[in-house]
Amino acid sequence: MTQRIAVVTGASGGLGETMCKAMVDQGHKVAGSYLPGTDTDAKEWQQAMQAAGYEVAIYPLDVTDYDNCCSFIAAVEKELGSIDVLVNNAGITRDAPLKRMQPQQWQDVLRTNLDSMYNMCQPVFDAMCSRGFGRIVNISSLNGEQGQFGQANYSAAKAGIYGFTKAIAKEGARKGVTVNAVSPGFINTPMVRQIPENVLESIVAGIPVGRLGQPEEIARAVAFLTAEEAGYITGTNLSVNGGEYMS
Repeated sequence: MTQRIAVVTGASGGLGETMCKAMVDQGHKVAGSYLPGTDTDAKEWQQAMQAAGYEVAIYPLDVTDYDNCCSFIAAVEKELGSIDVLVNNAGITRDAPLKRMQPQQWQDVLRTNLDSMYNMCQPVFDAMCSRGFGRIVNISSLNGEQGQFGQANYSAAKAGIYGFTKAIAKEGARKGVTVNAVSPGFINTPMVRQIPENVLESIVAGIPVGRLGQPEEIARAVAFLTAEEAGYITGTNLSVNGGEYMS
């Protein structure tokens, strides 16, 4: 197994942490990011990962800031080496019906969830192509596929990821760089567990498999698409939603 350098943005969240573990399990050196100014204690998070047997470097990063992304990438490459695998996982929600959605709510979600795709991919893409290997996975959402009441901003951003993914997949295809998306449905994370119990019960009732997904099931999809053997899969979206939306 070839050891690669892998980056996961939004690493300290419920999905990101599990993705980092999956990358380590693949034999990679892994760097994760967290948003400065949040309640994440990077040192405590890293120590908890180490206690679980996972060595992950952690860096502050604002994915909405192109220059900050470039600085983050330079720091990772100085410490670990050239980035071979990039998982764009960082994202936020700012929900409101369109009639009450404020411009800042729209802009914050588009900048974090969609602009970040450019901000992270552009600085590493040419080098991946030059080396003849790269794996990029962009985390979209069930609600980018089907839309969702009160999430015009989030649904638009997550749907935009598909076009971005397909476009740069064509640019990297002959150079050994694959670019794919993964679209999680409702996953058993702290954020989803904050949904009122009666609402969550109705959500689960509408999922054909009859349960929430587990973070490990998303991480497994990411690991599949970032594997050495996944070189013939590019420009596609892998929906992991328990059958809630079938395209």
